[in-house]
Amino acid sequence: MNTPVSFEFFPPKTPEGVEKLRLTRQALYAHQPEFCSVTFGAGGSTQEGTFSTVKAIQQEGVAAASHFSCIGATKATVRDQLGLLRAMGVRRLVALRGDLPSGYGMGGEFHYASDLVAFIRLETGDFFHIEVAAYPEIHPQAKSAETDLNAFAAKVRAGADSAITQYFFNADAYFRFVDDVQRLGVNVPVVPGIMPITSSTQLMRFSDACGAEIPRWIRLRLQGYGDDTASIKSFGLDVITDLCDQLCTAGVPGIHFYTMNQAAATSEIIRRLKPA
Repeated sequence: MNTPVSFEFFPPKTPEGVEKLRLTRQALYAHQPEFCSVTFGAGGSTQEGTFSTVKAIQQEGVAAASHFSCIGATKATVRDQLGLLRAMGVRRLVALRGDLPSGYGMGGEFHYASDLVAFIRLETGDFFHIEVAAYPEIHPQAKSAETDLNAFAAKVRAGADSAITQYFFNADAYFRFVDDVQRLGVNVPVVPGIMPITSSTQLMRFSDACGAEIPRWIRLRLQGYGDDTASIKSFGLDVITDLCDQLCTAGVPGIHFYTMNQAAATSEIIRRLKPA
């Protein structure tokens, strides 16, 4: 597999979780990731955990990308956080609007991810490589496919270098999205985000929450396995390996794995994609 890979983690909440994630990272570093990203909770609720995990990755000699959400943020708080990340040696950010915390209105000085991207560029020039989110199956809150494409184009025109997609299981949705944004004159690399299937209940819950479509045939197969976790994992490996194979064959600029702080499924998929 010659396609570059990157991995996403979320900040652990317990000392046991911190150690477990350290071991997960060590296992995944064998695949020589281009970078590892760390998520940011709603309204920046995990900022301390995010930055400490980012710092640990940097100290392990791997490039870390901090997620950076702007809901509820002010220019002063963003400026301070950018300073902290620069001091750690971080050179890559994933700039997001972020999820609205429950009961939260549209406060703060930034309303859209494009506002955040523009501000980071204004403050730091070209210091950071800025990733933004892309939605091949359309953002769940978008009024239409067209407004979603225009919102993506606005993020790129504000200064984004590349994008990572929401996870998907239909490669055609990704290819169509890339074609559509290129027609708008947007030519940054769009890296497909991939979610290994290891638990059907977890996958259904996440997909319902974020608007990712699980094709009917996959959903029914998973439901048919019931509590047979071995069959679910085996089926999931086959489905995701095939999806990644289609993407790599088409020459995608990279694959970003949503690891859920687990190493086994992601490692096995990458192993299967390597030439015999």
